[in-house]
Amino acid sequence: MPSDLLLVLPLLIPLYGALLCLAFWQREQWMAVMAGLAQMVWLLSTVFLMQRVLAQEVIATQVGNWPAPYGITLAADVFSALMLVAAAVIGLSVYLFSLQGLDVTRRRFGYYPLLLLLQMGVSGVCLTGDLFNLYVWFEVLLICCFALLSLGGSKGQLEGAIKYVTINFLASGLLLSGVGITYSLFGSLNLAELALLVRQPEHPNLPLLSMASVFFLVGFGVKAAIFPLFFWLPASYHTPPIAISSFIAGLITKVGMYTLIRLFTLLFISDLGFVLPLLALLAGFTMLIGVIGAAAQTDFKKILSFHIISQIGYMLMGLAIYTPLAIAGSIFFIIHNIFVKTNLFLISGVVAQRYRTFSLKKLGGVYLLQPVLSVLFLLSALSLAGTPPLSGFWGKLMLARAGLEAGNYTLVGVSLCVSLITLFSMTKIWNEVFWKPRPLAVKKDTIMAPVNPIRLWQLYLPIVLLLAFILFIGLYARPLVRLSERAADGLLHIDTYTNTVLSNNKVK
Repeated sequence: MPSDLLLVLPLLIPLYGALLCLAFWQREQWMAVMAGLAQMVWLLSTVFLMQRVLAQEVIATQVGNWPAPYGITLAADVFSALMLVAAAVIGLSVYLFSLQGLDVTRRRFGYYPLLLLLQMGVSGVCLTGDLFNLYVWFEVLLICCFALLSLGGSKGQLEGAIKYVTINFLASGLLLSGVGITYSLFGSLNLAELALLVRQPEHPNLPLLSMASVFFLVGFGVKAAIFPLFFWLPASYHTPPIAISSFIAGLITKVGMYTLIRLFTLLFISDLGFVLPLLALLAGFTMLIGVIGAAAQTDFKKILSFHIISQIGYMLMGLAIYTPLAIAGSIFFIIHNIFVKTNLFLISGVVAQRYRTFSLKKLGGVYLLQPVLSVLFLLSALSLAGTPPLSGFWGKLMLARAGLEAGNYTLVGVSLCVSLITLFSMTKIWNEVFWKPRPLAVKKDTIMAPVNPIRLWQLYLPIVLLLAFILFIGLYARPLVRLSERAADGLLHIDTYTNTVLSNNKVK
């Protein structure tokens, strides 16, 4: 299959899938079939893209009638291909969960096409080769997230969606300002050409690049929910149904981190002596504040929402240390966290389906009634906490080793302390939800939803699928570690990327 086609398929498949769903508007079963086909084909296309990238390191194409740096560039390297494969796996898992885990009204009125359009936006962010289109794809993400968060129209959802869209709209304004400043300084928006321009020490506008980097750091910092720009996240992500929040919580903040790592290794390298200590400070506070917030919560879903912030701190830690091993550790951690976080949200959804609450005080005794679900949670939770030999351990080990080699002992110490508090908060969920007896007062006041074994196993299926990936990258971590190292090498040595993009001037 031509490389050009492999680069556009991750954009076209979810787009056409969404259009087919719209053609069957309100016919829920047909929409589900179309969406399911689109999810499977999208996953296959990302796997083929990964195979091609592994063979060629970087592939690129020019869409439209203009060659790079004037036209629209699409490019993929190991990092972007890894992100797309992970996004496709959790997209299929969340789709499978939604067949039983989401009410018919939401499925009938836009859930499937909105989810597919959101996935198209993720593909666009990971594949775009210029700054302006990066901004445009983030706007697609913003619109789709807002529509999904408010789908159903409950008071809590609307409140959370408005907070989300207001803060992220302001962040988009900062990004657009950064794009404009960068273009005014260097006369280009193509990432490959900009990467060459910012590496010319004699360029007269190079000292002003730091000004543009501040706009991008704050803008993408909001979208990635780093300290102190995270406050919108716990207020927004716990409001929609799990079939919506699991995909957004599992992936979208990581897309923000993907962009930060991409831009601060490709473009904003001229002032690293100031930026890296700042990133280290932000990483430490992001880890600490996130995990303290999680430990203080008494709601299953809110604990998981605060943990998103804490885990973002680990990803930022690798960028702050800025060595090949540290960047590889961040990439490994991002992929691991996409699977684990999505799975924990799905498990909380199964609990809420049965017991009709996320409150830890009202839950209990799940281990006796649903032992399989309890084991699925325990393995996922231990992986999130970084217990060896599960997947979180390898990511944290890579980051800690890189930090020690770089002499950043304080940041490593903070990350280890945060791991212990993460384990505490996961233990808190285990004790309150699964292990302790269900409160007698709650037993009298609430009625559990009846158990339909077939329906229950349909909910379990995507969780088991994701856990299989989590266990694989934990017990057999070597392949993902090598892929992460290759991706980090590609980010820190840009010759292959720039040569491929700027020499690929075929008009499509």
